[in-house]
Amino acid sequence: MASPKDLTQILLDWSNGDKEAPAKLTPLVYDELRRLANHYLRRERPDHTIQPTALVHEAYIRLVDQNSVQWQNRAHFFGIAARIMRQILVNYALAHQTAKRGGDQYKLSLDEAIGLAQEPEMNLVALDEALKSLEVIDERKSRIVELRFFSGLSLEEVAEVLGISLATVKREWRMARAWLYTEITMDNPRGG
Repeated sequence: MASPKDLTQILLDWSNGDKEAPAKLTPLVYDELRRLANHYLRRERPDHTIQPTALVHEAYIRLVDQNSVQWQNRAHFFGIAARIMRQILVNYALAHQTAKRGGDQYKLSLDEAIGLAQEPEMNLVALDEALKSLEVIDERKSRIVELRFFSGLSLEEVAEVLGISLATVKREWRMARAWLYTEITMDNPRGG
């Protein structure tokens, strides 16, 4: 297993035009991407048809197509991977919802999603819409939620990716969770 420094060097090489870097990167990040995909899909409805491997492959294809990204480090890479996985799952949920003409929507535990206790299942699309609303009000808080929930980064890693203090991340994480709780429960008291 490569060290974070090795991974960071490969990402920097990729940013500097090394065409071989993505191929070097794949074996180093595949298991972690698969763990993230499994983590996300455990929150989805039980009869979900997208498999972790398919989610990883789709996300990796999109990551490799990122030509304008100046990769910074491991946390930055997995932060972008998280955003891409979120987009894939939300697009999948919207397509499924449309196909069923407003039928069952994907659900996930708000407790798992943003750390709020004893909340019923909520809709992934509702979380995405709430995050978009939060992004308009406070882009950094939205990014913190995205990195924590969709990327599974620790508070320390979020601080590193965003270049802010750990204390700021902790404070804004608490505020963002409270704001999302209010936003989601006010829009849909049943959470789904």
